[in-house]
Amino acid sequence: MKSKRYLVSEALVALAKTAAPDADVLGLDDDASAPKRVGPGGQIIVRAGDPGEPEVDLSPLTYNYDHRFGVEIVAASEAMIDALMVAIGEAIEEDRFLGGLCQWLEAAAPETEEIAADNAKAQRGAMFDIVATYSTTSPLT
Repeated sequence: MKSKRYLVSEALVALAKTAAPDADVLGLDDDASAPKRVGPGGQIIVRAGDPGEPEVDLSPLTYNYDHRFGVEIVAASEAMIDALMVAIGEAIEEDRFLGGLCQWLEAAAPETEEIAADNAKAQRGAMFDIVATYSTTSPLT
């Protein structure tokens, strides 16, 4: 059996893979480092993020999370980053409930910057959070 947190994380990686089939999509823990080389379709990293402190309902006992999953996008141009973000945004709009795993799914506004990459002169990067609101009967399940 997998925890709700893990299932939501897996579903977000699958959402990114479906939204951007030409990109290299990775699901990484926050302390893992991304590969140094970026493929021609760009790279999307979905981080494990932070579930934060839950709101707790006592009857029945329910833990309600607004879990912030960090997303990093690296690509050769601002236009490619924009296209990847639009594709992810459209995928979120198509399934705000993430197949029934969440009560709501929402992306935060991105930050973009120039970053160094081994296989190109300069790459563009974007970082944003996807906030998944979900409930579970235990913080561990």
